[in-house]
Amino acid sequence: MARSDQGRPDESTRAPSEAELLACCASRRWARAVAAGHHGDLAALRAASARALAGLGWDDVLEALAAHPRIGDRPGGAGREARWSRGEQSGMDAAAAEIRRAMAESNLAYEERFGHVFLICATGRSAAELLAELQARLDHDVETERRVVRTELAKIVDLRLARLVTEGAR
Repeated sequence: MARSDQGRPDESTRAPSEAELLACCASRRWARAVAAGHHGDLAALRAASARALAGLGWDDVLEALAAHPRIGDRPGGAGREARWSRGEQSGMDAAAAEIRRAMAESNLAYEERFGHVFLICATGRSAAELLAELQARLDHDVETERRVVRTELAKIVDLRLARLVTEGAR
């Protein structure tokens, strides 16, 4: 960990706490595993995250998914996770009414089919792209979809870890 000119730990590079990590991924098992390590930089933090994500059981993944809003829903609150979710889903902000309606209907169909919220790394994607991906994934079998969900979760967590480090864990 870097030191400031006054010899105190540099807050921009200190290891994030378990509570801070939960804004990146709401799986308590993941947060405990990542917080337990010593990470000198973002690359080491991401590597620890990847190892922890790979070790999660499906119940742990479901715990993480429970913290994610539906695509198209605007999470309220001033917390870090809510703020990040709003930014990640900004592609939905200008969506036409018919896309919003189709997204809401498709979200419900997905949840009925798979039993959890549709998860996608929405950063930089348009509403039409998100809707097309959701509708395509409705055709997946359960095991294929679980693999896709794990991949998307890893992308989101990776982006959020970078934001956490950039903003400074606080």
